Amino acid sequence: MNITSEQEKTIIIEILTRMNVPKEDSEIVACVTLDADLKGFSSHGLGRFPQYVKGLKFGTIKTDAEIEIEIEIETPAMALINGNHKFGHVVAHKGMEIAIQKAKNTGIGMVGIHDSNHFGVAGYYSDMAIAEDMIGIVIANTEPAVASIGGKEPILGTNPISIGIPSNKNYVSVDMATSASARGKLIEAIRKGQKIPENVALDAEGNPTVDPEAALKGSILPFGAHKGYALAFMIEILAGPLVKAAYGKGVKGTANHEEMCTKGDLMMAVDPSKFVDIEKFKEDVDEFIAEIKGSGENIFIPGDMEVQNIKNAGDNGIQVDEVLYTQLKEIADELSFDLDDIIG
Repeated sequence: MNITSEQEKTIIIEILTRMNVPKEDSEIVACVTLDADLKGFSSHGLGRFPQYVKGLKFGTIKTDAEIEIEIEIETPAMALINGNHKFGHVVAHKGMEIAIQKAKNTGIGMVGIHDSNHFGVAGYYSDMAIAEDMIGIVIANTEPAVASIGGKEPILGTNPISIGIPSNKNYVSVDMATSASARGKLIEAIRKGQKIPENVALDAEGNPTVDPEAALKGSILPFGAHKGYALAFMIEILAGPLVKAAYGKGVKGTANHEEMCTKGDLMMAVDPSKFVDIEKFKEDVDEFIAEIKGSGENIFIPGDMEVQNIKNAGDNGIQVDEVLYTQLKEIADELSFDLDDIIG
């Protein structure tokens, strides 16, 4: 079945508020989750949501409104915050807000985060910077899923990176894992009974596999071989030891929500107006894009696919497969409301 954006948001907010998540926090989680589905990152959208519900039940995601996000260290250009295990979406949202405000004052803002939770798609937060005519950069580490080059034991995370750049005419954004596949795509493939592409993962014995269950027991390959491995390696340090978070085998709780989350995030905002006139900067970005697109037929830039997916979702709705519907129905029944009253 397909549902509308408003129906998805209503489902999420209804479930979370019934589980004692503050309304403001519920709305942030709903917006980030919907953003993933609209852009085509369904592995981080509503399909991921039942895992957050597990985190709430196990107490690894804290809901108490009195639990605050703490600023532990602060300078004019940076801050280190303790999320106190609130929803990762809420903590990351606060982190980027702080980074943006610091960038307005100093030209650059950098915020490290520890003791948070899975935050959905990284691109939502770099988009927050774009909305303020700023460059946004977001990195994070995750539970081990990727083996080092030459190894077969998962040590690195899928370690995402997103970069967003302001423009007058285009949406300019890259949001990607540094692995050949996000872990969420493997979980989604299991739910849908699908195989994964070749050259994405290894089983526990180090053999290539297209079975997502075998891949989760084994390891995901880095994208681009040694280049993706090197980038994931660097992100592991920048989003781990630098921000007082765990690293390598010590990272937990991004896939298994029964465990407290120990990963880290690093949010950056850069104000181009401190370098050049902001309108001239955006004009140059658009001129460069026109040059790229004029070099051939059907050329895409980073962000074009998301724009296309958003239009498709607006025209056709957001797909909910049968297994996901059943999961959501069970959650709704436990919370004593009728899911079908929302989706019809």
